[in-house]
Amino acid sequence: MPTANNALAYRLPAEADTCKVGACLGQALGRDGAVIFLNGDLGAGKTTLSRGLIRGLGYQGAVKSPTYTLVEPYECFDFPLYHFDLYRLTDPEEVEFLGVDEYFVPPAVCLIEWPGRGQGFLPAPDLLIRLETVGKGRCLSVEAGSGRGHEIADRLRVLLQDAGLQELAPKA
Repeated sequence: MPTANNALAYRLPAEADTCKVGACLGQALGRDGAVIFLNGDLGAGKTTLSRGLIRGLGYQGAVKSPTYTLVEPYECFDFPLYHFDLYRLTDPEEVEFLGVDEYFVPPAVCLIEWPGRGQGFLPAPDLLIRLETVGKGRCLSVEAGSGRGHEIADRLRVLLQDAGLQELAPKA
């Protein structure tokens, strides 16, 4: 998996590892909000990572994919969290009709699956996360898209190391 010079990269052999990354990401967020793009093919683990993050923050209910609702709000934390799945959009302009502009205001956290489907109508991401299926596991890369994203990525690197996940060496 190619990564940018400032990107983090990890091999995730099991689904539990993807959940663990999500939980660590939840701890790394801080209090300033974030827009996080989740990229990857169908079945790559975007919703699994989101579920790990939301459960890691303490949510006890079902965490479902918002494929049909397009956005699932979680307003039970110290900040609002919005989980988007834009897979079903046929035109990026449809994001504008969702009336979600106020969702992108800090301290809100917005997890956006399939962000390319809303290209041009979404704010710039603080973090870009890519998941790829590799054999029976996954590869994950995390790239900062802003100063806030760099802060989150730095905290995430430490938390993942503490959780026993080994960072892959950068590719030349």
